[in-house]
Amino acid sequence: MPGVGRREALGAAGVMACGVALGACGTGDAKTRQTPGVKGHVIAKVADVPVGGGKVIGKWKIVVAQPSEGVFKAYSASCPHRGCAVGSPEDNVMRCPCHGSEFAADTGAVLSGPAQGPLTPYAVKIEGDAIVVV
Repeated sequence: MPGVGRREALGAAGVMACGVALGACGTGDAKTRQTPGVKGHVIAKVADVPVGGGKVIGKWKIVVAQPSEGVFKAYSASCPHRGCAVGSPEDNVMRCPCHGSEFAADTGAVLSGPAQGPLTPYAVKIEGDAIVVV
């Protein structure tokens, strides 16, 4: 049975190094952007978004929160760490089930990582009983 030669060992080390380098690329923050075509659309009803809580709108990949009465915020539901969908806000905190990042419902800021950047915000307004992206 032939042994591993110097060339094979160096080749395997090179392949492993490339794998580590590519793997490291995936640990950085994912780029999140606003969903195209959502401006002007009703994304939720005011009555569906409780104070201190919120709702994930799967169609638009947006999470809507009401951190305090009458104040509505919307963010991309994609965690900037790896793109997993964050959950609906509970106690004014949105949590990513994949790696445990937490975000503030009032600002979208990271409360705990591994995410290093905030959720991408959407400007919203209330029109009657609807929450609309502006």
